[in-house]
Amino acid sequence: MAVATQVLRSEWTKIRSVQSTGWTLALALVVTVALSMLLSALSKKEYGDMSPREKLEFDPTLISFAGIGLGQLALIVFGVLVVSNEYSTGMIRTSLAAVPQRMTFLASKITVATLLAFVAGLVISFASFYAGQAMLGEHKASIGDSGVLRAMIGSALYMTLITMFAMGVTAMLRSPMVSLGILMPFFFLISNILGNVPATEKVGRYLPDQAGSRIMQVVRTDDDAPYGPWGGLAIMAAWVAAALIGGALALKKRDA
Repeated sequence: MAVATQVLRSEWTKIRSVQSTGWTLALALVVTVALSMLLSALSKKEYGDMSPREKLEFDPTLISFAGIGLGQLALIVFGVLVVSNEYSTGMIRTSLAAVPQRMTFLASKITVATLLAFVAGLVISFASFYAGQAMLGEHKASIGDSGVLRAMIGSALYMTLITMFAMGVTAMLRSPMVSLGILMPFFFLISNILGNVPATEKVGRYLPDQAGSRIMQVVRTDDDAPYGPWGGLAIMAAWVAAALIGGALALKKRDA
């Protein structure tokens, strides 16, 4: 227990000492809130031109989280940097010499970064919601409305899981360039393409971001997704678990 506590403190010190990790969290906040405000303002402007069906499916809570699609890329960078910094600098050999228990080392690093990502996710979620609702004016939702608080907490969990997935993938690949080269196109392009093309739409629903983002939806639509908000988050958690197990096996089997 004492060793685990010391390793946790060590990982916290490492994260605090690297400026880039702090900047990525700040960038995630600014990008997400700014884009959410912009899209909420545009939605308010277009509300009058919507059809009756579109007005029934109008989801002010989900709109106020619209910026997360772009802001999550900064969180992915944060997750990649947390794991890959030591590999790119060669410090990983020193770290593993100091902490021979590799699973303890990896678990401590992921625990510290996950807690930090969750706190950042909560700040981003609440800031995006209230900023977005301010832009929506008379069309806004309230935190007391059914499903809204669940969506706010869920969006923070979604961003945390995205960060954990990035850490798991990076633990397998080690290289920041290779990890970002796979994760960025996957979440920014490939996932959207697979989810919007009729031939692959059903497969796309089970990708981590598309399944997990269901937690932010409050107003039900006519889509035939076979899972609800928490079911989607569970699918995303399964992806994260697979990535972390892969990362743990890679760290255990490979030389530093």
